[in-house]
Amino acid sequence: MPQARLQRGLVLPVAQQVRRDECPRRQAPEGAGDGERSAEEAAGRAGARERGDQGRPAKKVVSAPARRELVRQMVDQGLSERGALAVAGMSASAYRYATRPDRNGELRQRIVALAQRYKRYGVGMIHLKLRQAGLLVNYKRVERLYQEARLQVRRRKRKKVPVAERQPLARPRAANEVWSMDFVFDRTAEGRVLKCLTVVDDATHEAVVIEVERAISGVGVTRVMDRLALSRGLPKVIRSDNGKEFCGKAMVTWAHERGVQLRLIEPGKPNQNAYIESFNGRLRDECLNEHWFPTLLHARAEIERWRQEYNEERPKKALGGLTPAAYAKQLK
Repeated sequence: MPQARLQRGLVLPVAQQVRRDECPRRQAPEGAGDGERSAEEAAGRAGARERGDQGRPAKKVVSAPARRELVRQMVDQGLSERGALAVAGMSASAYRYATRPDRNGELRQRIVALAQRYKRYGVGMIHLKLRQAGLLVNYKRVERLYQEARLQVRRRKRKKVPVAERQPLARPRAANEVWSMDFVFDRTAEGRVLKCLTVVDDATHEAVVIEVERAISGVGVTRVMDRLALSRGLPKVIRSDNGKEFCGKAMVTWAHERGVQLRLIEPGKPNQNAYIESFNGRLRDECLNEHWFPTLLHARAEIERWRQEYNEERPKKALGGLTPAAYAKQLK
């Protein structure tokens, strides 16, 4: 008789707790008095009183691991396994189920390593990097492991711009047909300005050059173009905005002498120069915002390292998962 009372004292509070988690509280029938309430409700009130005394609510028993632990606790306290399973609402096969070994351990480590190496890469870019390394893995699998590791990249707020008329920008079919140019600004530790001239090949998406100086005039832009002419050649068309460095006398004279056409976009419509605008966004998000430049020389070294990585290691979805350098070889 004492053993039966002990089992009932274990079963009633646990059963009440499991029932509360599985279904909503039932309404008492009309006309039922206080003396007609069941022993389970009395045990539940006692358990609630104990939880109130402890100052924290009891943990819900919903998942299979939680129910297994609950069954083990009841068995350790003297209740039979069959009775504990009946109280927890769990089958014997589910109780004895052994979890399979994790076969995603190596892949999870590689995903975490890539996320730490490329801090501004999302799940799409990490999936492309895995494929670039020769690992054929399903995108949804990478996405699931990426989310389980809580590696989501926090999006930076963008400035609202007025909606303009959008037109598709045709991509050239060969390298050195159209280049896009623009400026990106930053500062070093002492507060002095960094002016970066960015040049992108519209066909291959290669970052042709990122010239970093304190100040760059129209003459400085022509000198950079002459240097590129020796190593890569000149394009047929250069697209840029209406900055004084691009439409001034020095640049116009240089383009006329070398047979290069200058194509200026309309004022206030940066979408007409979308390739360089997209590249500038990647440059700022993945390089400028991630580094602190104490000197001009340090800025040049870090930005040039990122440019080479962008061309040779960073895959692009628009190029079918290829890097700009690999895509440029296909066009030749």
